[in-house]
Amino acid sequence: MISVAVVDAETPGNVGTIARAMKNFGLSELYLVDPPELDPEGEAYGYAGHAREDVLPNAREVEFDYLVENFHTVGTTAVTNEDARKHVRYPFTTPAELADSLREAEADTCLVFGREDIGLTNEEMARLDEVCSVPASAEYPTMNLGQAATVVMYELRDLTLDETQHPDAIDRASEAEIEGLYDQFDAVLEAVNHPEEKRAKTGRLFRRLVGRAHPTDREARTLRGVFRRAANFASPPGEESQR
Repeated sequence: MISVAVVDAETPGNVGTIARAMKNFGLSELYLVDPPELDPEGEAYGYAGHAREDVLPNAREVEFDYLVENFHTVGTTAVTNEDARKHVRYPFTTPAELADSLREAEADTCLVFGREDIGLTNEEMARLDEVCSVPASAEYPTMNLGQAATVVMYELRDLTLDETQHPDAIDRASEAEIEGLYDQFDAVLEAVNHPEEKRAKTGRLFRRLVGRAHPTDREARTLRGVFRRAANFASPPGEESQR
């Protein structure tokens, strides 16, 4: 199970933003260390969207020690400024790499996010198990707290969501439908009097293009209809394509 903790947030709005992102990506356990006042009529609940109904009101205020003692902890930071000679913010993983790492782990994990201005201190980071850093521009690597949390949770979505609004796979057209599409294209080449010595090569190029595109049934049928009309339009009267 993956939980989220926010340490010493300065503004209620960022807590609400993180709660909303949690709701978006299937997380529900929120822990708050030294939080600001979260007025049900204030900006935290205003920013939380539907998370105001469960994630935010059920958030638990805890001490930092509680996180360390009860979870496999992942501290997040925008800038590491460290290499193998130091071990407070190094080694670190990207959010995508973290997803691969946690996929193989069975421990309850808590993503720990720090303050808006300085993030997590080196003392806090040293007590956590892993470090996660969001790759960003070297000219401006720091991110808004709510944005950084959203990026990390997005990358972990395969671990936290049973399903999304997006289908798992492309609804690819049947092979018979796609072969019919190739036939219609050949008919167009013939109808427009494409040079006969070039038709085979052109057909192969079209086949490769469609093979990479993986069209759906609707897309293949639509293209077949367009090609049929084009072939009929280009054919002399009485020789319309029947393909």
